[in-house]
Amino acid sequence: MDLQTFQTLPTEEVARLVREAGTKVCVFPVKGTRRWFALEYPLPTPADYAAAYLDAVFGKHIDVYGLCFAHGIETLLTPSFDLPLMERGDAYMKMAAEGLASLARHPDFLSFYEAHNVRVRFYGDYRKFLSPTPYAYLIDLFDELMARTAVHTRHRLFFGLFVHDATETTAALAVQYYQQHGVIPDRRALVEQYYGEYVDPADMFIGFSKLRAFDMPLLASGKTDLYFTVSPSLYLTEAQLRAILYDHLYTRRQSTQRDYAALSPDDLAAMKAFYTQAIGQTLGVGVWNDAWQCWYPLIGNQKSEMSNE
Repeated sequence: MDLQTFQTLPTEEVARLVREAGTKVCVFPVKGTRRWFALEYPLPTPADYAAAYLDAVFGKHIDVYGLCFAHGIETLLTPSFDLPLMERGDAYMKMAAEGLASLARHPDFLSFYEAHNVRVRFYGDYRKFLSPTPYAYLIDLFDELMARTAVHTRHRLFFGLFVHDATETTAALAVQYYQQHGVIPDRRALVEQYYGEYVDPADMFIGFSKLRAFDMPLLASGKTDLYFTVSPSLYLTEAQLRAILYDHLYTRRQSTQRDYAALSPDDLAAMKAFYTQAIGQTLGVGVWNDAWQCWYPLIGNQKSEMSNE
């Protein structure tokens, strides 16, 4: 099947093909949300910026999650908050806490979990870092939501909080497991302890901005297909997601056994022309824009002069 045909299939058919290829675990940290909001809701800044921002972002988050689930992705992990974000100050932390609380009690999110039969879990060291703060109440909200959605079986949505370094956590879990069972935990046991239930290795990682895969402890198998959007995550389109799924299902699954001696002279010439043109180009290289105060990748024929360093 070619990409054009895949793009025109009914959504239900795409979902079937994805499911037939195996249970799909996708790590999708939704990033660039403040940038997205600034572009979609330009100045003047609303009087209650936090309320306007959260209200707009909530709807887009739900749209993105629903898009992924509708296309056959069963398990979605979305690293959502890490320790450096706490350094942005009290105002940001207050807004972030309101957003995290909304994951557990906002009517739109609760309706989404019910309508799509989504089981929600939180993972990471959030208990350790939130307990001594004014935001410790979030822990109870998360526990209540996990209990409330525990009976849902069609989709799973994992929110990652404070997952910046899982080394000490997994070490402690291993010791705890050995004390309880008298044997060293295998990978499956560690995954179950860390995430609350077993999760298969990640099939895909969809990032934004800098090319970094992160916050999926124990799930990176070396076979995770990495994708990075150039625009903020909330701009993800159906065609874009289908292009990613097509690449994952078909393009990257092609046989890696090759005999270059069997290539025709024309094929070798075409290959050489492609790689010659690409000499000096590196995926992941970008520029810093002082005016925008952000890094962005070079794409196509863009040149570094586009930055105003």
